[in-house]
Amino acid sequence: MNELVIDVPEGWLQLVRRVPSPNADCRPTGVGLELIVIHGISLPPGQFGGSAIDELFCNCLEPSAHPYYRDIARMKVSSHALISRDGSITQYVPFHQRAWHAGRSSYQGREACNDFSVGIELEGCDDILYTDEQYATLAQLVRALQQAYPSLRAAPVVGHEHIAPGRKTDPGPAFNWQRLTAMIGHQSSQINQSSSA
Repeated sequence: MNELVIDVPEGWLQLVRRVPSPNADCRPTGVGLELIVIHGISLPPGQFGGSAIDELFCNCLEPSAHPYYRDIARMKVSSHALISRDGSITQYVPFHQRAWHAGRSSYQGREACNDFSVGIELEGCDDILYTDEQYATLAQLVRALQQAYPSLRAAPVVGHEHIAPGRKTDPGPAFNWQRLTAMIGHQSSQINQSSSA
């Protein structure tokens, strides 16, 4: 993959697939980017490929397409970016805008993590190992974010499970935090080290 570059004024990665989501809004005045949150997602659960993630984030998931969709099709959710199993990226929300990825959440006593975080989805689930391509792309994306947004250079990188414990479990034990730390290098001192799949 070529080096990832972010058009900072527009908030979009250059040369990646874009599927703009309506589920986004402005961050609160004076609130910057201070946290990176890693998620895992698969639709239907445990199955990869297809268009269901795009459809969920764009409010057009068909409830009758799978029994699992009946409960989530009406949810208004999004993320800034998705890294598919092959390492390709889809971006849904400009990074300077607030994506609706974290839900009820708290980091070190600070509520509403959507306000100050970037949400990155990995196509996967808690108990299936993520791919080499996903780790490579994720490391590149974290570095690109750190380069584009100085406030993220020392920002923590955590999982959804860490900001919504008891409610969310992703990216789960299948995600190797130590591997991500090693791939990002010296800038990664704030990466969560609680799991080492």
